[in-house]
Amino acid sequence: MAAINIALAGVGNCASALVQGIHYYSKIENCQESIGLRNLFLGGFHPRDIKIVAAFDIDSRKVGKDLSEAIFAPPNNAPKILNPPPSGVIVQKAPVLDGVGEYTRNVIQISDYTEVDVAEVLKKAVRKLL
Repeated sequence: MAAINIALAGVGNCASALVQGIHYYSKIENCQESIGLRNLFLGGFHPRDIKIVAAFDIDSRKVGKDLSEAIFAPPNNAPKILNPPPSGVIVQKAPVLDGVGEYTRNVIQISDYTEVDVAEVLKKAVRKLL
């Protein structure tokens, strides 16, 4: 079965939990051992079929880092369940389209990296996988 290719728009707490969950459940074969996951197989797909092909953020503590490291960078505070191996996916700087919110302005450190063309990055990621 083909992989489910996904890109992450933001590498926050939800992304951290997702990356850790994919890695954790990818090693499980038995439905009885998939505690915390309602269905180990969904539509014939297993968590190991999910491939993260790109990730985008604006925070300097995440941009330019491997996704496996960026998911634990501040201000993230999701529980650390495991250390995923390096993914080879480098977090790229997304455009700051609508600015930074009033309540997060003092928390997020805007990266100095050049913003990428998200659509172009996604096209290249798909071509690379085909």
